[in-house]
Amino acid sequence: MAKLQLSIAVGDYDRTRPLLDGSVQIDGVDPVYMTLSPEEIFFRAFRGAEFDVCELSLSSSTVKTALGDFPYVGVPAFVSRAFRHTSIYVRTDRIKKPEDLKGKKIGLPEYQLTANVWARALLEDDYGVKPSDVTWVRGGIEHPGRPEKIKLNLPAGVKLENAPEGKTISQLLADGAIDGFIAPRPPKLDAPHPHIGWLFPDPTATAKDYYKRTGVFPIMHMTGVKRELADKHPWLPAAIFKAFEQAKQKAIEHLSDTSATKVTLPFIEEQLTAARQLMGEDYWSYGIAANRKTLDTFLSHHHRQGLSSRLVTVEELFHPSTFESFKL
Repeated sequence: MAKLQLSIAVGDYDRTRPLLDGSVQIDGVDPVYMTLSPEEIFFRAFRGAEFDVCELSLSSSTVKTALGDFPYVGVPAFVSRAFRHTSIYVRTDRIKKPEDLKGKKIGLPEYQLTANVWARALLEDDYGVKPSDVTWVRGGIEHPGRPEKIKLNLPAGVKLENAPEGKTISQLLADGAIDGFIAPRPPKLDAPHPHIGWLFPDPTATAKDYYKRTGVFPIMHMTGVKRELADKHPWLPAAIFKAFEQAKQKAIEHLSDTSATKVTLPFIEEQLTAARQLMGEDYWSYGIAANRKTLDTFLSHHHRQGLSSRLVTVEELFHPSTFESFKL
């Protein structure tokens, strides 16, 4: 039987590189890989379902699942995760603590971005700053006029307006027209600004405290396979999950080999040890069981923030064959 030739779009990460270089194979698949930015992958996937397998925004996937028109089904290989305390920038000359954001204006590139869902969740849960307490200003980080990928129906009381024509949210923050900025990428500034910085002066310490209290390591991106392909080839989602898991394990083994540092950054060995001490050996876990609490937390906030029209369950989002795997 000939292998399936599938288009696969993912970012170029250490945890996907063994797939890209061929050292890890997907059983039964002849892949055509494309390494693209998340923004391009998501735009093309959610507008036209252009890829057979791809990295997907957890938020956009939840929106589409709630509406019943998601062309993909999830595979719990979470290729992007991040504590989003570093995603919140403010005018430090007027915002001294999270509670100061009440009644203020915060810029964002898209309201429904996964990073922004997590940032709003931590602001509400830990500091009492609700989405309705803020005026949200939507605009591009580097280029004016960025649209939402998916149509939204936000709850009453949530105020969302567009940035002025020709303006980016980075410019608005620098000009003082907005008080904060939340995005997966930092503000694009022409030069360092004396009054722009992180909301949390030590975001790493704040994120570690968050993890100790909650056990949640936020998921940004999952993997998806076209639903029509999964229906036709029921073995495919599990094969994809197996390969992505193997690729991640190879990346961690590579990172753990400290005979010569694999990352162009000092203190990697110390950071790896600290991550394992805080989060366990499998600190970047794939699969449903290890991530049930994180997924349930996200899905609950997503619905409460008005992004999903109903509460989506984990079972709806991911293919049933990926919930369990064989053990030796």
